[in-house]
Amino acid sequence: MIAPKILVVEDEEPLSVLLRYNLESEGYQVETVMRGDEAEIRLRENVPDLLVLDWMLPSISGIELCRRLRIRPETERLPVIMLTARGEESDRVRGLSTGADDYLVKPFSMPEFVARVRALLRRAKPETLSNVLKVGDIVLDRETHRVYRGEAEIRLGPTEFRLLEFLMRSPGRVFSRGQLLDNVWGETIYIDERTVDVHVGRLRKAVNDGRLPDVIRTIRGAGYSIQES
Repeated sequence: MIAPKILVVEDEEPLSVLLRYNLESEGYQVETVMRGDEAEIRLRENVPDLLVLDWMLPSISGIELCRRLRIRPETERLPVIMLTARGEESDRVRGLSTGADDYLVKPFSMPEFVARVRALLRRAKPETLSNVLKVGDIVLDRETHRVYRGEAEIRLGPTEFRLLEFLMRSPGRVFSRGQLLDNVWGETIYIDERTVDVHVGRLRKAVNDGRLPDVIRTIRGAGYSIQES
């Protein structure tokens, strides 16, 4: 399963970096741009699964860009979350009337932002948030907590299951030990990075069963990833 693609259009660099970090931590593929005209070019080249759009942007405002997107057949149904410092009811009505699907007033909490993204993707593109992940011949069912490779079921402990799920959300992408610690164990829990190696070793042993091709890649000095094929 390919991770949902999100384009973030925000001209405040610290906020743009923060948005990208939190979205990538959730397993999304993220691209960021800082100008309205640059965003319009990107959207003509490639339409993402969701657009995070600031109201006030250089060259073309977010509100104008949203209006243009709703005219084009390719982007008329693109899910859009608009970010703005404008909190008046009239501004919210204008933003939603122009075509935004959701609206967040700055400053906002990152957990709320991520929850809004997830909810909008679930409504607009439910296939991107399927309960079943598939990479190569490995199938992971989030609902039943079962994993299969081919016809055989793989028995995993809770940590190895979370680790495999996180890797499968972004196949081919390399995650450092620190990123895996933050996203699988949680940022508030202190665990030595060597613990990651131990659990990756257990996961690799279970998934490969000693005879199947190894799908867990170790990139020296960088981290781990799961191969798409």
